Amino acid sequence: MTAHRILDWSPAAIVFDCDGTLMDTERHWQDARNRVFREFGLKPPAGFAERAKGVHYTECGSLMAEATGKPDLTDDMTHSLLQHFTALVAADPVTMPGAAALVRLAARHLPLAVASNCPLDMVESSLDRAGLLGHFGHIVVAGDTLRPKPHPDVYAAAADLCGVRPQDALAVEDSVTGIDSARSAGLRVLGAGPRPAGRGADRVDLWVSTLGDPELMAWANTRIAMAGPPHE
Repeated sequence: MTAHRILDWSPAAIVFDCDGTLMDTERHWQDARNRVFREFGLKPPAGFAERAKGVHYTECGSLMAEATGKPDLTDDMTHSLLQHFTALVAADPVTMPGAAALVRLAARHLPLAVASNCPLDMVESSLDRAGLLGHFGHIVVAGDTLRPKPHPDVYAAAADLCGVRPQDALAVEDSVTGIDSARSAGLRVLGAGPRPAGRGADRVDLWVSTLGDPELMAWANTRIAMAGPPHE
């Protein structure tokens, strides 16, 4: 990793992933997947949780159906997955450790955006319930014209909407899928949370266990604060 590319640098904008980075929703996705498997009388394959992390929910539904030898159930499993996840998030919208404090500090000085593989209404409602939605100028999600992560589309679009070059923006991510997306778009990458297995996480510039990491917050209170008020 090249921590100095973060800690010795002041970004012009920050683009956050949502699930597992801002919101503690990866456990909801895992619970939703398990509920779907049980609903259809299927057993999750070994290691499936790590394989599915950060994947767009439509692709996840397809993976679930294919991994259990039931490709004909793809549409039904995908629909059920989103229904279960929506209910779980509505009942328990919790932010990841340190996320709210970092967002509120950064929003005073930089344009902020979210780049997510989740549906727009899901991202907006979870951030709104957590009191964070108003801090973001732009919410960018995969859709008709933007391919989902690991493609670079959502991060490239978010940087553009923030009015900065990708290389001047920082991505904050928790999954290899998201890291690959941000890197392909040209952003520097901060990884946060449990470090994924394998070598995929090696593409980040700095990894912290939480967004409340003391060194990270010290950086935020100096380097981010140097930027002044956010521009449009």
